Amino acid sequence: MDQTPMTPRGERLLRAELQRLKTVERPRIVAAIAEARSHGDLSENAEYDAAKEEQGMCEARIKDIEGKLSSANIIDVTKLKGTGDPKVVFGATVTVENVDDGKQTTYRIVGEDEADISKNLISYKTPIAKGLLGKTVDDEIEIHIPKGTVTYDVIEVLYKNYDD
Repeated sequence: MDQTPMTPRGERLLRAELQRLKTVERPRIVAAIAEARSHGDLSENAEYDAAKEEQGMCEARIKDIEGKLSSANIIDVTKLKGTGDPKVVFGATVTVENVDDGKQTTYRIVGEDEADISKNLISYKTPIAKGLLGKTVDDEIEIHIPKGTVTYDVIEVLYKNYDD
């Protein structure tokens, strides 16, 4: 079975979501199904159909999270120690500079469920993360993204925790 890499924060978020789904959402949906059933004929009952569909999505998400947690490989980047310049690895915080326009951006490479581009949290499966993995400070890299090719200089690599 493939392992699912995630940060300690990612694990906490998934466990919290799983708890909410099981203790809040699942009972609410069961109550909605019971309410819809009480309205009579189920063959043309849109409320019942919607509640059953929501139940299916909820149960699928629960199964998905349980699967990810059972195969989780929790990577705490703060515990990595090495000699020389730190390399970009899963969980690292990386500041890069666009060679063309001089704009600096800081990314954190995280698991798929943690990714949030509005917070510069990028999945390790994205083209940018794949291009950065294994690089060190002062490396210049070309990354092929959907808009074309971008060239970055790696400015800083940090192994630190984050919470928000």
